[in-house]
Amino acid sequence: MTRRRGPRAWFRGDGPHTLVFLLPLLLCFGLFSWRPILDSAVMAFQQTNLVTVPTWVGWDNFERVLADPLLGTAVLNTLWFAALAIVLGYPVPLVVAVLMSEVRRGKGLFSALAYLPVVVPPVVAALLWKFFYDASPTGVFNTIIGWVGIPPQPWLQDQATAMPSLVLFATWSAAGGTVIIYLAALIAVPPELYDAAEVDGAGVWRKVWHVTMPQLRGVLLITFILQIIGTAQVFLEPFLFTAGGPANSTTTILLLIYKYAFQNSLGGDYGAATALSLMLAVVLAVFSAVYFRITRSWSDS
Repeated sequence: MTRRRGPRAWFRGDGPHTLVFLLPLLLCFGLFSWRPILDSAVMAFQQTNLVTVPTWVGWDNFERVLADPLLGTAVLNTLWFAALAIVLGYPVPLVVAVLMSEVRRGKGLFSALAYLPVVVPPVVAALLWKFFYDASPTGVFNTIIGWVGIPPQPWLQDQATAMPSLVLFATWSAAGGTVIIYLAALIAVPPELYDAAEVDGAGVWRKVWHVTMPQLRGVLLITFILQIIGTAQVFLEPFLFTAGGPANSTTTILLLIYKYAFQNSLGGDYGAATALSLMLAVVLAVFSAVYFRITRSWSDS
C-alpha cells in the first residue's frame, strides 16, 4: 500500500517544477474555459442584452423559459432527433468498421473515404445536401429513389420527413470519426480469439457477436454517451437546413437558445438564453453521472 506524500515531501520533490509547467495551461484553461462558464452562470440570473447595465432578476429568467410553450416542442424535437440518431446512426459506424476490418486490400483507401465527410466543412456540406434535398421530381435524391419506383419525397418541406432528413445528414457527416475509433479498437482485439472461434466453428456473425462486441464494450459505452450529449446539443443541422421549420418541427433546444439570444428583442435576451443553457448543462451532467454510475460494472466486466 503506497503512502500519500505530505506537503513538505511534495515541495522538496518535483512538485514545484510540475506546477510551473502546468501553470500556463491552467491559466489558459481558466481564462478561456472556466471564466466564460462562470460568467454565463451569473448572467442566467440577470436581465441583460450586453449593451445596457445588467439587472439582477433572480429566478425570473428560468421561470420565463419554463413558461415558454415552445420549450416543450424544442425538448420533444431534441429527444426525437436523439432517438433517430441512435436507431439509425449509432449502428452505422460499427457496421462499417467491422466490414472494413475484414477487407484485405485497400483498407487505407476505405478509411480515407469513410473519414472524408468529416473533413468537408460543415456549412459547405449542409448547403450541398440542401441542394440534394430539393423536393421537386428532378431533385437529386428524388431522382435516385425514382429509379427504384419510390415517389418524390418532400424531405425538408414536410414535418414528418424533416427530422429524419436532418438525422441522415448528421449520420453521414459525423460517422467517419467514430469509424476510425472503432477501427483502432478492433486492431487491439487479440487475433487468437478469432482463431479460437473459427476452431469452434463460429461464422462471421457469431465471431462479431461473441468476440468483437465484448471486446468493444468499453468503447461502445463511451461513444454512446458522446452521441447522446452531441445530439442533445444539435444546432447546425436545423439552423442551416430548416431554421426550425416547418411549423417548428425541427426547433431544438440549442436553436431555441439561439433565438433567445439573437432573434428576440434588440440586442437579444441573453439572460433567458444562458438560463436555458445552464438548465441543459445540468441535465446533461446529471445524465452523464448516472450513466457512468450504471455502466461502470459493464465496462469493467
